[in-house]
Amino acid sequence: GYHADRWKKLLLPNSSPTKVYFDTSEEDPFCMYNYLLDITTWNKSIRRGFIKVKITDCDGNTVESEMKNEASTFQQYKRVKILTGFYRDIEKISKISLTFSTKTLIGPKHKLRILQMKMKSVNNPER
Repeated sequence: GYHADRWKKLLLPNSSPTKVYFDTSEEDPFCMYNYLLDITTWNKSIRRGFIKVKITDCDGNTVESEMKNEASTFQQYKRVKILTGFYRDIEKISKISLTFSTKTLIGPKHKLRILQMKMKSVNNPER
């Protein structure tokens, strides 16, 4: 990997196409596979929390996303877009599971009711 402040001078001189990963893992192959999660909820009251995504392929291989440090706000019929990253790539997704958390130990548990959800690969937009 390269330091983010020096990526431009290292990548621009190359005439061949180059993939750049700005969010990396600590283990080889170091790249993160990013997906854009687009959620519309229908809860009557506002919910604020975190989404963890788990995707599974046809063979049963599963990978979980890293939970972001910043909470999202979910309002009735409002779309929320979340960039989520995985350490492994799953090519043919057969199942998507979401876990909603407020990261609080005290107080009632809240559910997030999803009206519509779309998930698109940022690294492979043709999927």
